[in-house]
Amino acid sequence: FATMHNMLSKNLALTTARIVPPNQDWDRVFVCNSVVDIHSTSDQTYVFHLYSYLDDGSRVPNLNKEMVASIEKTVGKTTPEDIFDYIYAVLYSPSYREKYKEFLKIDFPRVPYPKDKKQFASLAALGKELRELHLLESPKVRKFITSYSENGSDVVEKIAYRDGKVYINATQYFGGVLEVVWNFYIGGYQPAQKWLKDRKGRALANGDIEHYQKMIVALVETDRIMKEIDNTL
Repeated sequence: FATMHNMLSKNLALTTARIVPPNQDWDRVFVCNSVVDIHSTSDQTYVFHLYSYLDDGSRVPNLNKEMVASIEKTVGKTTPEDIFDYIYAVLYSPSYREKYKEFLKIDFPRVPYPKDKKQFASLAALGKELRELHLLESPKVRKFITSYSENGSDVVEKIAYRDGKVYINATQYFGGVLEVVWNFYIGGYQPAQKWLKDRKGRALANGDIEHYQKMIVALVETDRIMKEIDNTL
């Protein structure tokens, strides 16, 4: 509760895990803007909120002041959100995850300080783009790249992936889903698969169908942005 009460008001938080099984790659980081479950990542989830709310309703950044001062010495005056987005971008860097993969399996991730103002600004911008995609707040997620055109019960029965199509039953499917997106991992889960499995036996409403299509856009864009982040580091 000491952390979660801060998420009852406008806020952002990083969610991550401290220990990852030896046979798995590290992907335990996501963003939230509300209360989350202890297993929002596949392991025990730790939540790091950006702002702490005081008894009078005001808020203060939940950031180490010495760390902020050190960053601003390099990049100039910045905002808590920019620092959050910079961190988020770094944690989605494939080269960062590879370089520190052994450490990431046994402790919380540690993020290197920015090299200069230009790098910080570029990574913060990419991190913001990622954050907005993952919260489904980006306008990009409304530009669907998949189809859902077959009539039927809309009930999630037997889930299968074949030839770019995600079947939810014998006749209905989401078309245009790339294999890399179907297998994509975030937070120890494969979102494109888990979301449907969690709804097995249920009929998808129109809002559900749109939500899934937004997720697919977000996953495609995540894969693209991760490559851009590596080119920036």
